[in-house]
Amino acid sequence: MAPGPGHTVLLVDDNHELLRLLARLVEGEGWRAVTCARGKAALDAIATEKPAVAVVDILLPDMMGYDIGAALRKAGIPFVFMTGIFKGGRAASEARVQHGAAGFFEKPFEARKLLETLKNLLPAPAGPPPRPEVAGEDFEVEVAVEAEEPIDALSITGKVEVRETGRVSAVIRGDPLEAAPVAAFTPPPLKPSAAPAARVEPAAEARAGRAEPPDEGELRDNLPDLITAFWLTQQTGELTLQRGKVKKTIYFDHGRPCYAISNLVADRFGQFLVRVGKLTTAQLELCEKTAERRGVRAGDALVELGILKETEKLYYVAQQVKAIAYSLFGWEEGRYRIHFSGRAQAESTKIDVHPAHLIARGVKKLYRRERLVRLLPDGARLMPTQQPAFGLHEVELEIWEAQLLPHVDGTRTVAELVALARRPPEEVRASLWALVALEIFEPRA
Repeated sequence: MAPGPGHTVLLVDDNHELLRLLARLVEGEGWRAVTCARGKAALDAIATEKPAVAVVDILLPDMMGYDIGAALRKAGIPFVFMTGIFKGGRAASEARVQHGAAGFFEKPFEARKLLETLKNLLPAPAGPPPRPEVAGEDFEVEVAVEAEEPIDALSITGKVEVRETGRVSAVIRGDPLEAAPVAAFTPPPLKPSAAPAARVEPAAEARAGRAEPPDEGELRDNLPDLITAFWLTQQTGELTLQRGKVKKTIYFDHGRPCYAISNLVADRFGQFLVRVGKLTTAQLELCEKTAERRGVRAGDALVELGILKETEKLYYVAQQVKAIAYSLFGWEEGRYRIHFSGRAQAESTKIDVHPAHLIARGVKKLYRRERLVRLLPDGARLMPTQQPAFGLHEVELEIWEAQLLPHVDGTRTVAELVALARRPPEEVRASLWALVALEIFEPRA
């Protein structure tokens, strides 16, 4: 195929957030992404979109990816398979020899290697390369904002793993922390003459009447899916979430959450230490003045003042990062945006948390009863998924959770599972939905 700009890449997978992330990567190369979550739609797209290359998941809800591969092969379109279930050398060999795939990727895989394979199948577009993304161009962490609604208390485990230069360098243990709740900030009333005129936000105005770009969308209940998408592609980048004026970003390093920042005043290091009872308000005021005068971070100022030891600073910074990341599981509305600028590399010290642990604990601790009932009503039935994003060995389960697993086979309702577990209904629902969020269970159709 002759090189040219705007080559179309067909992406087929029933994981919508994975499709969004892959589409963002593809369009970053200057190509055009066409995404399909069903095999029938993919077959139609082969004829109507005339893709130059395709990436196809083998296991789809309505057909096998092999059938799409056959249609692509007949049309003379090169393609690669990706899969989370058909693994091993034999499956890879069959995909290439019997089905004509030009590549085979087992989830999780490095998206960088997938893009390299596509580049070998398809010349890069002519013309200038895509504009490099500017780190944090839409995230001003220095512009602090107050909480516009109350912030609930947050329980944080006492263990943190910290890594430097890409390896676990320390496991620090302390007592579990309880971050105190924060009241909503009430701004002073405006004078009548200073009342701002109502207007449509530029971002909302720009979104009206057009499809969402592949790197952003509505948050709803898909935070676990977004985190999983980074994991399945082993991608380095950032996930920024915004609700009102509040913005928070989770950094990923090769698919693992490693850092988080927030523009919320209550999330700042000094304020966080006050919330967990490590710092008094008087000490916070002294710290802020010292940090401003010396031009250093709050943590370094606290060490200089002798209020914290260096190891304590490391421990509480890691706990602050965990608290920011976990707090996002309480959000049920907002927007998200995906970045691939690699800002995580600039942080010298990062936490080391497995995404399965982050998702499971975030769901169990931050999902409210009403939300869990909406997601898992009494009559719902769950069954093991055929293509799990995480293995059970990657999930920390209590004894009662492990004993309940064999009973989740699609025949029992949630109400029946709650009765079998003999635990509080909210606790059982949270555990079950955590396993759905990890794509280990799925609702029975």
